[in-house]
Amino acid sequence: MTGEAPPDALAFAAEPAPGRLARVARAARHPGRALPLLLTRLAGRRVRAAQGVLALIGAHHRLWLGAAAAPPVEPDHELTTHGIERVEPEADGHLRIAEAGTPLLLLAAPGHTLVAGAAAAIAAAFEADPDLHALYGDALIRLRPGGPWLPLLRPAFDVDYLQAVDVVGPVLALRRSSLAGVEAARVPGAAPLDLALDLADRLGPRSLRHLPRLLSLGEVERGGEGGRAESRRARLKAVRRSLDRSGEGETLAFVEPDGVVRLERPLPRSRPLVSLIVPTRDRLDLLRPCIESLRARTDWPAKEILICDNESRDPKTLAYLAELERSGLARVVACPGPFDFAAINNRAASQAAGRVLAFVNNDVEAEAADWLERMVREALRPEIGAVGARLIDGAGRIQHGGIVLGAGGPANHGHRHFPGEASGYLSALRATRAVSAVTAACLVIERDKFARVGGFDTAFAVDFNDVDLCLRLNAAGLRTLFVGGAVLRHRESASRRPSAEAAARHADEIESLKQRWGPLLAQDPHYHPGFDPDLSTHIRLRRGWTGLEPAQPR
Repeated sequence: MTGEAPPDALAFAAEPAPGRLARVARAARHPGRALPLLLTRLAGRRVRAAQGVLALIGAHHRLWLGAAAAPPVEPDHELTTHGIERVEPEADGHLRIAEAGTPLLLLAAPGHTLVAGAAAAIAAAFEADPDLHALYGDALIRLRPGGPWLPLLRPAFDVDYLQAVDVVGPVLALRRSSLAGVEAARVPGAAPLDLALDLADRLGPRSLRHLPRLLSLGEVERGGEGGRAESRRARLKAVRRSLDRSGEGETLAFVEPDGVVRLERPLPRSRPLVSLIVPTRDRLDLLRPCIESLRARTDWPAKEILICDNESRDPKTLAYLAELERSGLARVVACPGPFDFAAINNRAASQAAGRVLAFVNNDVEAEAADWLERMVREALRPEIGAVGARLIDGAGRIQHGGIVLGAGGPANHGHRHFPGEASGYLSALRATRAVSAVTAACLVIERDKFARVGGFDTAFAVDFNDVDLCLRLNAAGLRTLFVGGAVLRHRESASRRPSAEAAARHADEIESLKQRWGPLLAQDPHYHPGFDPDLSTHIRLRRGWTGLEPAQPR
């Protein structure tokens, strides 16, 4: 790679990865954990050992392919054979498209070539679905001539994600008839993004689909800092046009230093009360820092704190709870009985006064003071259900980047064990985007939406109650969002003790989740099937992946 920074969406490709010696050195610092993993690997339990190694030394992307990995290119005549005309924006950004001509169009930037079979795959997708108006796929790109190839495995279409990061361009297939009435003037430097957002605004988000198959390959165009600034201005203009078209002209849009476009939707003049709900049983060493961070490092003006006390007995904890109540800093809700996360939080939610509920584990601490404001802005949108945050663990690594179904188990945390400062694959850790589920360690939702689906299901007393809640919200038409700009610390399960009983309960709840949501757990709609399903997320490709396997739009 050159010293020039890659485009914003590819920031992950420039992040340093530890070499083999560095990884060995990290493992050597924990011999008590490394030796059992070695024995596990020697016993043939490859996946289990690999997952343990990630937890020990951290995760990083291992996606690069050799220079000879690119498939053959598509002959030009194949486009004509399948009724496709290639078009490119003119220098002023205009698209000159005649009303009559081939039924399909291919908008592609210079330097990007279709791979063999792409034209047939595109034509077949449009023929099979008359409601499909635009289609994008995957690509192989390289950051320098003759260098290794990097697979760009794109997500299913998501307007929020696309407004934050250009994850669709620069190759977009279109139905010619779908462009009737669309203005020819596009944003120079962001024509595919501008057009994709335009179609989504006019025809609905389901009019654009992703085909999880390689369609193109090409070199990344780099223009230095001047080119990056120009690209950011173009993307911002395209997003601004989309907001104006959709009646969100009052929403602020600006580019963050990392290149992610951030939207600040207007809030009510009178800020709604947020009820922060924190379950606990003793563990003052965790509870006090949590509560203090909610008070001192949470800049939302209208909030109340409810502490769900699950039979605390430690005198110091009881004294602390009593002092909080005496001073009016928190309300303590008695939640006696065996630990039942779902029931405890439901009980507190029923007594909360806020329009918005914020569920926060007692081992979570606020990091950036604007975390709650960022999450509430999204939670107040009528079409949004649960909203989650980026959580950093005690070792400074990603603990939660959204929940991915069917990766490393029935559900796994996205980008688990990556460095805390990582941008994520296609800036997924920084963007606001749709996900299947988020962890209840920090989950914000409007109270009436929570009540509408019946709150947490006590069939999942401890594990997967958050996954189940989000999937029920999704099924009710309320999307789940991950807000990468909301950052907190989470010492995961620091307040829980492992036991044979807990292991048995966990196994039972896995079976319950499979019975209720089995088909969804097979492949997360927001996660690409080309990634290895057994090893965390976004780390390496599925064994045997070529990118040319038959696929259906999603």
